[in-house]
Amino acid sequence: MPIKKAAKKYMRVTKRKTEKNRKIKGNFRSAIKATQSAIAGGEKDKAQESLKKAVVALDKAVQKKVIHKNMAARTKSRLNKTVKEMVKK
Repeated sequence: MPIKKAAKKYMRVTKRKTEKNRKIKGNFRSAIKATQSAIAGGEKDKAQESLKKAVVALDKAVQKKVIHKNMAARTKSRLNKTVKEMVKK
C-alpha cells in the first residue's frame, strides 16, 4: 500500500479509469462477437446490423483513447470484409 497522499490518490484515479476502460472494452468486444456469431450463423441482416454497432463501439473506444486508431481500423476492415463476402454468397 502507498504511504504518500498523492500515491493514494493516484490509486483511486487508476481504479476509476480501469473501470471505465473495462466497460468500453466490453462494449466493443461484445459487439464484435455478436457480428462474428451472426456471420457464423449465416444471418445476413443481423450481421449487417451488428457490424454497424461494432463500428460505432470501436470508434467510441478510439475517441476515449482506450484502443489505438489503427487497431480499430484493422478490426473494422476485417469485419466488413467477412460480412461483404457472406452477403455476396
